[in-house]
Amino acid sequence: MKILIIEDDTLHRAYLREAVHAALPECDTLLEAEDGMAGERMARDHRSANIIMDLQMSPRNGIEAARTIWKERPDTHILFWSNYSDEAYVRGVSRIVPDGAAYGYVLKSASDDRLKLALRAIFVESQCVIDREVRGMQRKSLAHGEGFSDSEYEVLVDIALGLTDRTIALRRNLSLRSVQNRLQQLYEKLDVYQSAGEDGEDGRFNLRTRAITVAILRKLINHSALEKADAELSHWLESFDTSQKRATRQSPGTAR
Repeated sequence: MKILIIEDDTLHRAYLREAVHAALPECDTLLEAEDGMAGERMARDHRSANIIMDLQMSPRNGIEAARTIWKERPDTHILFWSNYSDEAYVRGVSRIVPDGAAYGYVLKSASDDRLKLALRAIFVESQCVIDREVRGMQRKSLAHGEGFSDSEYEVLVDIALGLTDRTIALRRNLSLRSVQNRLQQLYEKLDVYQSAGEDGEDGRFNLRTRAITVAILRKLINHSALEKADAELSHWLESFDTSQKRATRQSPGTAR
C-alpha cells in the first residue's frame, strides 16, 4: 500500500507518519509533500491512490489540490485532516467529492484512536468517515431554510469581494432583479434586517456589510475561501476586460 501525506507542518507530518505506521502495517511506501502544489505532482508521478491531506496550506490549499487529484483519478481515497470545521471548508470539500468516492474529514483535535480507525476505514475498507462536528455542519448547511444554495453562496462571496449588484449580475449571468432577490434571501437566512435608528429612516446598518460580518462570525466564509475567490475574480475581470476591448475593436467605427 502506498500513502501520500500532504501537510505543510513538519510536526504534523511526523505525527501522521507514526499514525500510519501504527494503523496500517500494510503500508510499504510513505510519501510526503509540504503543500498542495507539490502534493498534486507527487500524486500524479507516483499514482498514489491513498492520500492524507491538510486543508489550509499555501500557496495551494487542500481543496484546490484535491479537486485536481480527483479530476485526474476519481478513485483516489482522501482523508482530509484539518483544524477547521467551518462551513466554508465543509462546503468546499462536499462540492468536489466524486460520486462514490471514499473519503474522510477528521479534525486534528480527534483522538489518536479515532485517527487510526479512520485511516483503516478509508484506505482498507473504502468507507467514508466524517467527524460528528463536521457532519453537523454539513446538515446545517443543507438544511431547508437555513443552508445556502450554491447560487446564494456565490453572491455572498461576491459581496464580500466588494462587487456591485450590476457586476455580480454580469459575472454570474443573472438579471439585476435575480441578484437582488438572492441578496434578500441571504439577509433573511442570516437574520440581517434594517431597523430605523433614532436619526430617522436611514437605519442602523449597511446590510451588505452586516451580512458579511455575520457570515464570518458564523464561519460561513473565511480567509482561505476569500483568497481563492479573489484569485478567481481577478481572472474573470481580466477575461471580461479583454472581451470588452475585442468587442469595441470589432464594432463599426465612427465616420471620418
